[in-house]
Amino acid sequence: MNAFLLYKDREFVGATRYFDAKSIVQDLGLKTLYMNAGKDVVFENGVAKQIKEQDPFISDTMSKVMVSPLVTKEEILYRQKILKDCLENEDFIKNLYKEATRIVVEWDKLGRKTTGYSGRSDNAGWAVTQIHLTTLFAEGLKKIKKLLKGSAILFSSEGLKNLAKRLNEEFSDDYEHKIDKLLNDVAFYVKESEDKDGALYVYTPKLTLKGKIGAGLKLRDVKLKNVTSSMIRYRNPKSTISKIVEFKNSLTPDSFSNKMTPIIEKQIVELEQNTVNYIMTFTMEFLESFSGFFDQLLFQTAFYRGAVNLTHHMKRIGIDYCYPTICENERLAFSELKEFVMCMEQRVNAVGNTCNIQNKMLVIITGANQGGKSTFLRSVGIAQVMMQAGLQVAAESFSSGIFTSLFTHFTRREDSAMNSGRLDEELGRMNSIINHLDKASLVLLNESFATTTEIDGSIIAYDIIKALNEAGVKIITVTHLLSFARKMYAETEEKEKNNEHSDITFFCAERKENGVRTYKMIQSVPELTSFGLDLYSDVIGKPTIYSEVS
Repeated sequence: MNAFLLYKDREFVGATRYFDAKSIVQDLGLKTLYMNAGKDVVFENGVAKQIKEQDPFISDTMSKVMVSPLVTKEEILYRQKILKDCLENEDFIKNLYKEATRIVVEWDKLGRKTTGYSGRSDNAGWAVTQIHLTTLFAEGLKKIKKLLKGSAILFSSEGLKNLAKRLNEEFSDDYEHKIDKLLNDVAFYVKESEDKDGALYVYTPKLTLKGKIGAGLKLRDVKLKNVTSSMIRYRNPKSTISKIVEFKNSLTPDSFSNKMTPIIEKQIVELEQNTVNYIMTFTMEFLESFSGFFDQLLFQTAFYRGAVNLTHHMKRIGIDYCYPTICENERLAFSELKEFVMCMEQRVNAVGNTCNIQNKMLVIITGANQGGKSTFLRSVGIAQVMMQAGLQVAAESFSSGIFTSLFTHFTRREDSAMNSGRLDEELGRMNSIINHLDKASLVLLNESFATTTEIDGSIIAYDIIKALNEAGVKIITVTHLLSFARKMYAETEEKEKNNEHSDITFFCAERKENGVRTYKMIQSVPELTSFGLDLYSDVIGKPTIYSEVS
């Protein structure tokens, strides 16, 4: 049995991750996103009233799935449709995750992590565990079938519809009845008593055998005909009625009391154990069929629980969100795109950006310090990761291509872990990226090569970025290397004068004449300054400009 909620035709096991997922998580701040995905938001009348404690399993699941990108439009749409169903039927996905969690937790208590689901079949403990485990699986599947059946009419996604269909086929009503009968037949082996109508009833076995009693009262040529469990009203064995019944049975020609014959009593106990062990071997196929299903169901429903929670956090902050659309790689278009991680960390609805970049593979962003350039870059990176995980993104609309390889190259603070200078460290990371690039790659560069002089950094940036651009790699770079930016712009202008197509475009962080930053990116020629004096004025005060007097 397969869950198939993350992919149409396979489970998540062995999914390919981004090459340098660790850097992507660090540079885009995705740990904040994972953490909040594990926190459910409680709304009252549309207003967020409570944020529940983090569910570590949901957060861990998101950290695995989000860095394992989907690589086709069909895969992304498959997840998006399931997410839509989950958002429209939140009680269903919550209850499904809750039931999957219960099953796996109870399974762990039965020793799954140390003994697996089966173990040895030649001892009494094995049979008891097998009965409890079969009961757990069967009851769990009944509840999941009921959940799916109750909500199936509301589903529009292929994934959830097919899950309900597969479960009805592989755990059909007939199969369910057979498992129930088997468990009822051996109930005496694990259940001693039960309260019923105010009275105590005990489970007793009835084994129908065909065989002979040989020398030493040993059974031989034994064949099992039937096994059942029945409940009889409990009577104290020391009571008068019990003694009368016991005496009467001892006088009956075709019956005897095993309690009066210790040798036979011991053999009957062994017979019961061997019989139950034999019967429970027939459940091994059932357990094998569904053992992997519950693990995958828990993992995959955790992803959708996390996806729903992230949507709740967008709603809580007041961020618009959408299901992104997939287009060609040369296009990047969005409206009011927000840096989602920053919004969650600061609990604010940040400034959004809007752009429509057509037929461009290199985007160079310059402009004022503290103008929102890096925030803009992260917003694109976060949205791309979320889109390729089948999630909604924090924007009114978002369109982008699919990039099977995503790389981030952000400046790192110098620390004791570095074994070389910062420029060497940057070049080393860039070399690693280049060695793993393909034409379906997106590279996000943030202040790369700014750890050396402006002249040297510009030369390095030009050589590397120019080569990558000519190789067809999509690049978005934030830079203060003005010599590099001006050179790239001059070449672009020259191409346009000659009526040649250029796949390079330029953005700047908008700054008003009075120095106020709007945190908006606008399509513009590269700035000739980063307006560092603005920051100086904010911190120190307006600088005094001295001039020579002749």
